[in-house]
Amino acid sequence: MATVLWGTSFIFMKVLGQCQQRLDPGASTWFISSLSLLMRFGLSTLVLVVWQARRWPTFTRLEYQHGLGLGVFCALGILFQMDGVMHTAASTSAFLTQCYCIFIPVVVALHKRKWPSSILALSCGMVLTGVAILANFNWSELRLGRGEAEAILGSLFFTAQILWLERPIFAANNTDSVTLIMFAAVTLAVLPVVLVTGSGPREWVAAYHSPVALGVIGFLTFVCTLATYGLMNKWQSHISASHASLIYCTESLFTSAFALFLPGWLSKMADVNYPNEHITWRLVVGGGLITAANLVMLWEAKRLEKK
Repeated sequence: MATVLWGTSFIFMKVLGQCQQRLDPGASTWFISSLSLLMRFGLSTLVLVVWQARRWPTFTRLEYQHGLGLGVFCALGILFQMDGVMHTAASTSAFLTQCYCIFIPVVVALHKRKWPSSILALSCGMVLTGVAILANFNWSELRLGRGEAEAILGSLFFTAQILWLERPIFAANNTDSVTLIMFAAVTLAVLPVVLVTGSGPREWVAAYHSPVALGVIGFLTFVCTLATYGLMNKWQSHISASHASLIYCTESLFTSAFALFLPGWLSKMADVNYPNEHITWRLVVGGGLITAANLVMLWEAKRLEKK
């Protein structure tokens, strides 16, 4: 469910960016992107602050440690991902960002001093192939420049976020408390970027001087941030980190599916030019590989449960 909802976020973010570039033509894409993250996580923090007002005094040291770690890793991953895509092809960035589905089994194997199973290795290969097809990845464009290096570095931080979330020491933590601390940490980490890349409060107001922009950021806040990270933080601990990393890769599949109809509808509402995409062999084959990989892992999990 979290990846289904995240699948809409890219489309809504792109519509928001186009809308804000019309509202404030001089704004940099870096400012618009970082401001939207500040709004999403800042508003989400305020919602949880009000909702959990009575619980503040009961937050434990482990909950603070858990949430701060998640927030720092999430913020660094997003920031490096955002800056990296400015210096390389979007397809290359999308592909390299999914490297965490390889990094995580390697880290787990090193920790347990045991090779990953052949089923896991096969599933990881299927997912990466599917993502490469969906992203229209071109191997000839792959160069280890600034954009590629930052995409890989961002993926390493996402790897740390996923592994940090499932640490056994945090098993008894309250998920809502941890999520609040995480959102606050991301907000504080993104704020300096907004301040450096923007020209002041007037530009902040100009970027959201539209009912459409406010509506989109509201959707991104409540659906793509509060709901998704709440689901992630609560339910990921019920499966292995390696399996979770494969499930998270389905976000690109859902994004491709939503792109078949959402852009046209949102474009009319926001008065921007963002046409619908079409069903292609890349969507069918790439999405099929990602789906098949997750089904294989589910089958393997069920098989091991019966032993």
